[in-house]
Amino acid sequence: MKIDDVLAAAIEIEASDVHLKVGLHPIARRYGALVPLTQFSKLENDDIANIAYSVMNQHQKERFDITNEADFSYSSFEEARFRVNCYRQRGYFGMAFRIIPSDCPNLDNLNLPEVIKRISLERKGLVIVTGTTGSGKSTTLAGMVNHINSNRNCHIMTIEDPIEFIHGDNLSIINQREVGADTTSFSIALKAALRQDPDVIMVGEMRDKDTIDTALTAAETGHLVFSTLHTLDAEETIMRIISIYPPHQHQQVRFQLAGILKAVISQRLIPRIDGSGMVPAVEVMVSTARIRECITDEKKTSEITDAISQGAISYGMQTFDQSLMALVQNGLIHYHEALRQATNPDDFALRMKGIISSSDSKWDMFEKGDK
Repeated sequence: MKIDDVLAAAIEIEASDVHLKVGLHPIARRYGALVPLTQFSKLENDDIANIAYSVMNQHQKERFDITNEADFSYSSFEEARFRVNCYRQRGYFGMAFRIIPSDCPNLDNLNLPEVIKRISLERKGLVIVTGTTGSGKSTTLAGMVNHINSNRNCHIMTIEDPIEFIHGDNLSIINQREVGADTTSFSIALKAALRQDPDVIMVGEMRDKDTIDTALTAAETGHLVFSTLHTLDAEETIMRIISIYPPHQHQQVRFQLAGILKAVISQRLIPRIDGSGMVPAVEVMVSTARIRECITDEKKTSEITDAISQGAISYGMQTFDQSLMALVQNGLIHYHEALRQATNPDDFALRMKGIISSSDSKWDMFEKGDK
């Protein structure tokens, strides 16, 4: 079995991922569902081992043999690219391939709120994109970097594990560094980036306190920093960063975050109503006086979601439920799927039924189906 044949078949059906597991046919994830590629035979352990070692370089093989896992990128036929994770489970080989589109994403084509374009062109501060694995964080970040590259003359440094989308120089110059190939770790590369005259720094993930420390410092010293966290929404993102630090530093970190945080973009991918793919439901929090107060005052942090919902018209913010409302009204997702994904299903159901306070203007634009 040739892995390129499997990957080509997955791309043909518009899959997002391919899984290789002993005893099963190759499995593709298509629009959120797992689909066996039965035109290929079931896999033996030797089959996956041979595939794994054929797509890894010597350094990656050595790392895998020591740690039993490896992350890397793989380029195949017709410049197709994949993010790959190789691992062991119950002593057997396993692999997961994430299919990376060949073209850099354009924000105009991602069904994201317009305010994200403005956020992309901030001159300094910290922007965090959050969501679970497979929620489209990397695609959104790549779209934002592409937007900067098309609209601003600056130096962009990216630190990724592995490099996914390849950016060509446009109005900006872009240097992309891959953890494991070009640098040892996110934190080391981020510290080095501060000496490389960057205007914009994109860090693939804030994995530890050292990386978060350096990212905050970079944002404080006049750089625009983008990164990701595996959190569900803005409130959880704030609390996650604060919890990394010991209790006696919490208030200091709150003031630091309030001063540098420009936006938190949180997203989930929802199946389209016509079965043609996925569409993002997006919560967007941008820095306002009230948001900064919610960050600095521990007693008001729980008010962040309400502050976001009330900032829809003035600041372009939106909660997940407001985003879901607009997607239903625009005929992009099914009501029952929106209800399943809603943060507050009971409130969402009431609003969909029209039992709405006439003074509650924060929902008006979403109920009319406006983007």
